[in-house]
Amino acid sequence: MPRRRGLTSPSAARLFILSSLLHHLRGLNICTSGSATSCEECLLIHPKCAWCSREEFGSTKFITSRCDFVENLITNGCAGELESPKSSINIVENLPLSSKGSSLTLSDVTQIMPQKISLNLRPGDKTSFRVQVRQVEDYPVDLYYLMDLSLSMKDDLDNIRNLGTKLAEEMRKLTSNFRLGFGSFVDKNISPFSYTAPRFQNNPCIGYKVFPHCVPSFGFRHLLSLTDKVDSFNEEVQKQKVSRNRDAPEGGFDAILQAAVCKEKIGWRKEASHLLVFTTDDVPHIALDGKLGGLVQPHDGQCHLNEANEYSASNQLDYPSLALLGEKLAENNIHLIFAVTKAHYILYKNFTALIPGTTVEILHQDSNNIIQLIVKAYNSIRSKVELTVWDSPEDVSLTFTATCQDGLLYPGLRKCADLQIGDTVSFEVSVEARSCPAENTSHTFTIKPAGFRDTLEVEVAYNCTCGCTKQMERNSSKCSGNGTYTCGLCECDSGYLGSKCECEEGESGNMYQNMCREAEGKPVCSGRGECSCNQCVCYKSEFGRIYGLFCECNDFSCARYKGVLCSGHGECHCGECKCHAGYIGDNCNCSTDTSRCISNDSQMCSGRGNCVCGKCHCTEPGAFGETCEKCPTCPDVCSTKRDCIECMLNNSGGLADNQTCPRHCKDEIITRVEVLKTDDQHSILCVYPVNNCVMKFTYSELPSGKSNLTVLKKPECGSAPNALTILLAVVGSILLIGIVLLVVWKLLVTIHDRREFARFQSERSRARYEMASNPLYRKPISTHSLDFTFNKLSKSYNGTID
Repeated sequence: MPRRRGLTSPSAARLFILSSLLHHLRGLNICTSGSATSCEECLLIHPKCAWCSREEFGSTKFITSRCDFVENLITNGCAGELESPKSSINIVENLPLSSKGSSLTLSDVTQIMPQKISLNLRPGDKTSFRVQVRQVEDYPVDLYYLMDLSLSMKDDLDNIRNLGTKLAEEMRKLTSNFRLGFGSFVDKNISPFSYTAPRFQNNPCIGYKVFPHCVPSFGFRHLLSLTDKVDSFNEEVQKQKVSRNRDAPEGGFDAILQAAVCKEKIGWRKEASHLLVFTTDDVPHIALDGKLGGLVQPHDGQCHLNEANEYSASNQLDYPSLALLGEKLAENNIHLIFAVTKAHYILYKNFTALIPGTTVEILHQDSNNIIQLIVKAYNSIRSKVELTVWDSPEDVSLTFTATCQDGLLYPGLRKCADLQIGDTVSFEVSVEARSCPAENTSHTFTIKPAGFRDTLEVEVAYNCTCGCTKQMERNSSKCSGNGTYTCGLCECDSGYLGSKCECEEGESGNMYQNMCREAEGKPVCSGRGECSCNQCVCYKSEFGRIYGLFCECNDFSCARYKGVLCSGHGECHCGECKCHAGYIGDNCNCSTDTSRCISNDSQMCSGRGNCVCGKCHCTEPGAFGETCEKCPTCPDVCSTKRDCIECMLNNSGGLADNQTCPRHCKDEIITRVEVLKTDDQHSILCVYPVNNCVMKFTYSELPSGKSNLTVLKKPECGSAPNALTILLAVVGSILLIGIVLLVVWKLLVTIHDRREFARFQSERSRARYEMASNPLYRKPISTHSLDFTFNKLSKSYNGTID
């Protein structure tokens, strides 16, 4: 069967991923499981895998994998002919770290060690090297001051007119080699960013009463190259006048990019620390904002300063993106310091997370704290070291472990903070190749501290080929003259097959193949071996034995229970479990022993369930436990716990004679109390008589599966009655009842008398005669008045008759 001498990168990646998955399977030989058919494939499976290139290797009865662990290959007789390359490191350049900067020739200052190394990586074989970084003392500093000259910054401009002198005095306390430059910006001079009407061309402040005169708007203007003459800085600042743009955001990102990439005109020194101070009181325009003014061409990241040192592409290119800014700043080793007002601090703080090597400080409204701000930011920059990686290959993974000044290891971290000038920190860099690229491929990537000019160059080569591959023999006699011998295997020519290319294809070849099939249409040797002309040679498996005329049987493919073949209670024979005595089932996991189902009361599953495969399956609602002995809701729950309590407290239970108490109470937690609380809704109160007394306890189940029994220390017993007490109680009760009845009778009589007296008083008040008159005397004459009306001869009469 022909085999490939190499692997394409996608195939290698897939094989390496497969090996990574196999590596995590316990008990699996990842080397033999990878089914490698060549030495190169074997190297990709796992870094511990090796290839045996010996001609006579293995057995004629089964196929022994040439790809295996080194110790296994040696055991199988392959000592001295192994292919197992390892990753290696070669340090090419390793100059010592410098201690000072300005006192030496600038080109000789070294802040990172080593400076160049080469790696030869085998896929999956991780190797590591150590990088040391030191912030040297008295290192030269180039500071470029980039200022927003929009109208809102007028008071700031007035305050920095003598900034150069004061700033130089403070910075020379930190370095003896300091240079200062100056530039300004406003915004793109197109609508809607600036005033573009003809009357605003020369003075965009016309009509603005607060400040009626200002200069035309501009994108970026480089005013002073980096110099150690601070008077020049002061003079240039005093010449400046503010301008006015239309919208609130400024075009500061255009200015930052030009200051970073126009190295020659700005004057950045290669052997100096580069600081770019950006001062503004508003938010910036970012990429895609230019579309509002019709600018659809993205920024190209190039320098566009004309002869007048003005940004000439301001009205042609869009604003730069954050990613482009970060790339150009890092490429030119520039530390960006955002000096912004408090209102916009959070926004620029978020920018620092997207632009490596930047810091942000709060600027007062009139910029009166700018010197303290710059010194603070510079000290902050010099107090930390952060490694960055440039051009890292896709098939190489890097991990960092930092060792900072405290001496502790910080895995996954490539940054150290709170450093002093002159401190040295180190980083352990682990490198691992994930796959093999095309043959003779090499890569180079760079590790550099953010803002440093010093770099570590890393060259990567890939160790993906075997030495035995270079010794191939074409038309080798070891392959019957019909193939190429490579690394112990024969790669047969077209028309030949077999381990030694001894068989011909065609009609006779098909006959050989059919003799290795169990039935027509089935795989050759059941897919578990190779047909050597007319006989199956089964593969060797780490899981067990593959056997049979057609390699159709094995002793490891039977049913499993919890990952154990035949549950550990049987033998696997050709895919079927043969159970040991006392076990049944397809995977022999069902025990016929019922001894574990017998409860303490000698019942099967406590009479609350059935014994299935040696375990109780509780059928009584609420019952649980190994023998269904726990059942808080069952009617007989109190009786099942009584023996345990009597045994533990009194050693008098019915089961205490022949068994120990701990056996009966193995799952019970007993607590003795003086007073039993019976108000717990989750507990059951149990009561039983003991020698004319009453024993009480509560029963509940804990989440741990144990029973909680709370029992009285002593049974509750009643005392004999006292006759004198009873007599006094009866007599007292009778007297009390008599007194109560007398009080009630007296109360009723009083109420009745009061009612009768009230009635007498009422009748007396109705008598309306005097005491001297005779109430029986009546006058002889009485007068009566009649009121009537009638008609007589059409006359009306009322009360009298004519």
